[in-house]
Amino acid sequence: MSSLMIRKSVYTVAITGLSIFSLSAQKSHKPNLVLFMADDCSHYDIGCYGSVDSKTPHIDNFASEGMRFTKAYEAAPMSSPTRHNLLTGLWPVKTGAYPNHTMAREGTLSIVQHLKPAGYKVALIGKSHVAPSSVFDWDLYVDTSKGGDLNFDAIDNFISECRSEGTPFCLFVMSRQPHTPWNKGNPSQFNPEKIKLPPFYVDIPETREKFCDYLAEINYMDAEFGKLLKILDEKKVRDNSAVVFLSEQGNSLPFAKWTLYEPGVKSACIVRWPGVVQSSTTSDAIVEYVDILPTFLEMAGAKAQGELDGKSFLGVLTNKKTEHKQYTFSIHTTRGIFGGSEYFGIRAVADKKYRYIVNLTPEMTFQNTETAGKLFKRWKEVAENDPFAAMITHRYQHRPAIELYDIENDSYCMENIADLPENASIVKRMDQVLKQWMKACGDEGQPTEMKATEHQFRNSRGQIGEE
Repeated sequence: MSSLMIRKSVYTVAITGLSIFSLSAQKSHKPNLVLFMADDCSHYDIGCYGSVDSKTPHIDNFASEGMRFTKAYEAAPMSSPTRHNLLTGLWPVKTGAYPNHTMAREGTLSIVQHLKPAGYKVALIGKSHVAPSSVFDWDLYVDTSKGGDLNFDAIDNFISECRSEGTPFCLFVMSRQPHTPWNKGNPSQFNPEKIKLPPFYVDIPETREKFCDYLAEINYMDAEFGKLLKILDEKKVRDNSAVVFLSEQGNSLPFAKWTLYEPGVKSACIVRWPGVVQSSTTSDAIVEYVDILPTFLEMAGAKAQGELDGKSFLGVLTNKKTEHKQYTFSIHTTRGIFGGSEYFGIRAVADKKYRYIVNLTPEMTFQNTETAGKLFKRWKEVAENDPFAAMITHRYQHRPAIELYDIENDSYCMENIADLPENASIVKRMDQVLKQWMKACGDEGQPTEMKATEHQFRNSRGQIGEE
């Protein structure tokens, strides 16, 4: 062999070795973890989840770059318990954070305490709605502006600082859109006469106008998400960042937020992780918000520092598994919410076929801020002469003790089939599973409901809710 050939062979081996070393170093580097969450956004009002009216180009394109889940759920249909559940990986009653405007018990571990030992900086920028600060001890917390906008300079600076230090980061970007009031975005993009409304709305001009305002704010939120993705690109952290998009519970119009129907607890969930999660994929595995924290820990190669109720679904993301859970569970209480009933506790369990709901006090009238609002009052006026409006307004406020829905064929939960004789065995099975979950959580049903106000956060003025 000539000396030239030898030099070429050595050079090739060296380059190959360097490439393998670089690839190995890249794989061993801890990924950044980023989660963006909307606020009060129904999953089906996003383009890639089936909306023909909504304008969500950034979310839709993001879905083409990762895995979109069709059966993602949260444990509560209100912001505060949902966020505590997400950030602790624990069920709401276990932490005490089950009413709205709530707080976790002292000593509860959040994702901050779980990830810091692994060398991560953990930040939340945007809406918090969690307490106390001893549990959520962020490396950086920046609230939204008085107008409700995200601080993108803070996001940019946080990522730049972590990059310069060589520190992996976990960043939660929590939008306040499209939470009411729907006053952002451009409603003129949408034609109120042509939009498609869910089947449980009273179809009058006022409803259509309101819905266009809501769609405009979804479009505004989509632009916020686009800005976040652009920063990740500009800071050159895209390829080493696992990014999650969540829509949170449904909008505040009837039958979504504040309910345990599919529109109230089913969420958009999309995950992009270049080189790990295959693009343009869809999964029908049941995953829950309680599973996000353990999934992040496994992504980071970090150990949990205490008990977790959630389970990592990394195996689903990497196509090693197609299933994750058999059941999803959720809880709701109106006690302590603004305009809520004195008490109206709800518990639910669902599998891929059925959703089973228990209303603890069916003799009570269901109330919230929506039932006290102008639109619902207008619906009730229409109900005086319209049978459908009469049925839908009554059904929203008056519930039977148990409800069962075939969610494969009735995704909006319109037909209660609990009383059909052929479904008795399904009701029995689901009821047993739900009671087992409640017992494991320490949930005593109505006694737990009556203690809800003991678990609500009060600000410096003694008022329930955030400052």
